[in-house]
Amino acid sequence: MKTPGATPAPALAASAVRIGALIPRSRLHPAVVAWAEAASRRVSWAVGFSGGPDSLALLLLLWAHWPERRRTLRALHFDHRLRGVESTEDVRFCRKVCRALGITFITGKWIRPKGAAIPGEAQAREARLAFFQEHARVVWLGQQQDDIAESMLMRLARGSGLGGLAAPRPVQRFARGRIHLRPLLTLKKAEIVAALRDAGIAWREDSSNAAGMFFRNRIRHEVIPSWIAAAQRDALAGAARSRALLAEDEEALEGWLDEIDILDAKRGLRLAAVEGKPRAIVRRALHRWLQAQRQRVDISSQAFEALLVAVEAGKPTRHSLGAECFGVIREGSLRVVRTRKTRRNFQRRTN
Repeated sequence: MKTPGATPAPALAASAVRIGALIPRSRLHPAVVAWAEAASRRVSWAVGFSGGPDSLALLLLLWAHWPERRRTLRALHFDHRLRGVESTEDVRFCRKVCRALGITFITGKWIRPKGAAIPGEAQAREARLAFFQEHARVVWLGQQQDDIAESMLMRLARGSGLGGLAAPRPVQRFARGRIHLRPLLTLKKAEIVAALRDAGIAWREDSSNAAGMFFRNRIRHEVIPSWIAAAQRDALAGAARSRALLAEDEEALEGWLDEIDILDAKRGLRLAAVEGKPRAIVRRALHRWLQAQRQRVDISSQAFEALLVAVEAGKPTRHSLGAECFGVIREGSLRVVRTRKTRRNFQRRTN
């Protein structure tokens, strides 16, 4: 549902100006500010707006610091429909804020298929991102330094590499010109909340954030406070710096790989191109090879590691890539070969 903006209400407009003074543009992430200053006026901006303190502060800061964008600014609110009346009140609150600031408000709801289970963290996130993608190319998101630490500890538990540990990125680019921007990564949640209180601005609290059913909540409430106390230093700023350094390393490795011609005309991985290269480069080359394939590939982390060893060895071999195909090394190239069953089914469909 889309609600057009109206004339800004003086009280909230004054509060937005106040929070803009408390958190000046210079406090926002410099990479995001640089992007915003160079951005085309023809592309509209949208804010992922839940009504919580982070997204509310972000919406107000954009309104305050980029007044030329106010008329085209949109707020995107996705209702996961998991908290009954509380979720409905979130929508009402967000609509009221947007009406007061003259911002277009767009809301969507998660429609649970009949018999489907309540979505977990990953499913809820995917549904929300799909909603964002439907309505905007440029989306501003309210993650801050606490989110960096939480994400890093969660991904360490899963054994993530550089790409995962370098998230969330301040400027995250996707295909077809889509982009996510996170200007609050230079701020702690406590700073954001303090600024909202100083400006006299109320926000919505998600009661599910206090529950222990989600991994992120357990990290937030049980791990982070003990971790900060044990560090006896600004651990959140330390995590933010580590994230930035990891992102630099990730960018360097990806740039190195860009200079190598790893794929042949038939989407095969040229083993000679990665021979003698560090394992980090070979690993990324293998990931790119998998992403370039037209066939559906299903490979576990253990199977991926075995295939990585085979690519480094360069000897003829064959590895399963799921029910439909194999990865076959021969004549200096790694290629995808369909299983016989898949080929028979394909022939039946085309005859």
